[in-house]
Formats: sequence, C-alpha cells, structure tokens
Amino acid sequence: MSPLRMIYLGLAVWGTVHPMYYFITWFRENGFDIMGMMAAWHANAAASGLVWDLTIAAVALTVWIIAEVAVRRNWRALLAIPATFCIGVSCGLPLYLFLRTAPVK
Repeated sequence: MSPLRMIYLGLAVWGTVHPMYYFITWFRENGFDIMGMMAAWHANAAASGLVWDLTIAAVALTVWIIAEVAVRRNWRALLAIPATFCIGVSCGLPLYLFLRTAPVK
C-alpha cells in the first residue's frame, strides 16, 4: 500500500473515531434523542452555519462519487456515501480517496 493510501486510510479512521467520541458522549448525557441532537446542531448561528457547510460538502461529495463510479465502475467506492451521511464528511471523503486510489486491475 502506498504512503498516500495509508494517509487516506488513517484520516478515514480518525474521521470516524474522533467525531463518534463526541456523538457517543452526547447520547450518554442526553439519551438516544435524534431530534434533540438536531436541535443542538442549530443552537446558534455559528453551529447552523457549520451544519449547512458540512451538509453541502456531503452532497457535493456524493455527486462526485456517483459521477466517478458511473465512469470508473469502482462499485466499492459507493461505501463512502453511507459513511459520509452516517458518520460525516471527515470519514467519507478520506475513505473515498482511499478507495479511489486503489490499484487498477
């Protein structure tokens, strides 16, 4: 595996573990309340701006993944879409780059 692919994989793991620590902490303190978490995401204008920034980035990444999969037929790259929306762009983007830079067979 190339050093660049190892960096992408490391970033994908970090982008999974680090945000999940905060999500799990929030759920432990507040219970499994998705609506409450969404309300917390919009607690102020700065938080709302960040949520919209990440949402737009996630949609752009999804469009890019779908467009490239249609051309390259790298079906495994589609795994980055649920990773993006279930974990976050911090996991989905480096995961996609890791999957995209796999050696061509």
